[in-house]
Amino acid sequence: MPINNEIRVSQMMVIGPNGEKMGVKALQDALTLANYAGLDLVLMSENDNMPVGKIMDYNKYRYEKQKKLKESQKKQRESNKDIKEYQLSPNIDIHDFNTRKKNASEYLVKGHKIKVSIRFKGRQLDRPELGEEVMTRFANELVDVADIESKPKLEGRIMIMMLAPKKEK
Repeated sequence: MPINNEIRVSQMMVIGPNGEKMGVKALQDALTLANYAGLDLVLMSENDNMPVGKIMDYNKYRYEKQKKLKESQKKQRESNKDIKEYQLSPNIDIHDFNTRKKNASEYLVKGHKIKVSIRFKGRQLDRPELGEEVMTRFANELVDVADIESKPKLEGRIMIMMLAPKKEK
């Protein structure tokens, strides 16, 4: 936005610092008014029939604008939660299980969703109940921070379950 001496129009509609319309003024008159008030003259819109300039503290205006932008970006980040996938196996070792459980709980506390999957290989596909048992145990371990969004279901060679963070009451 052009301010003060950067403005290149001869006449403009001037709006005062309190929002009152001051009428159509020449550029020099508007700059004099702004200097007298100790503020800046900012060209708000430069349309064909009548440009509009406002007398305001430009640094304060820019600061407020940046603050609103940061706030909107923060809200946008909060709404863009990720889905993290954890792969287990039907014969997973207890230490590996605990490590994945700890990482998943940290991720759930941040508000993200968890996708737990088990890929069956070879003869493991004959006993899918072993994989379902591992998934159920995983969900039971995370019951204090997660709700089961979708129960374990077998799709081809992969069993999938979704966990969502617990809703706060």
